[in-house]
Amino acid sequence: MANTQRLRRVASEIQRELSEIVRTELKDPRVGMVTLTGVQLSPDLAHAKVFFTSLAEAPQRDEALAGLKHAAGFLRSILGTRLHIHNTPELHFLYDESVESGLRLTHLIDEAIAADAARPRTLRRRKSTR
Repeated sequence: MANTQRLRRVASEIQRELSEIVRTELKDPRVGMVTLTGVQLSPDLAHAKVFFTSLAEAPQRDEALAGLKHAAGFLRSILGTRLHIHNTPELHFLYDESVESGLRLTHLIDEAIAADAARPRTLRRRKSTR
């Protein structure tokens, strides 16, 4: 079992190295331009959830996910040569929807502010007569 500080450190190193490997050594055209946004490790360091995002539309994102899953063994083997840990974790790729959700929320907030600004101010505060 690893402590939480070590888990964070190893996850950060995995994210950094995988980003470099995907950028320079992965030749699968399905993957395209992806950004690795985070890595969550299991306490025993046997499994790593690797979160990614892409600016592509949904069909291309699905293709990128398929490409990453197909290349997981290749990525794991190269990662194993770069990291200095006993066992290289098995990689599980997942699309990170938090960026998309954040953009949606920002858009909704902007719409609400614009709608509020367009509405006439009919209710004014009355002055207190006390």
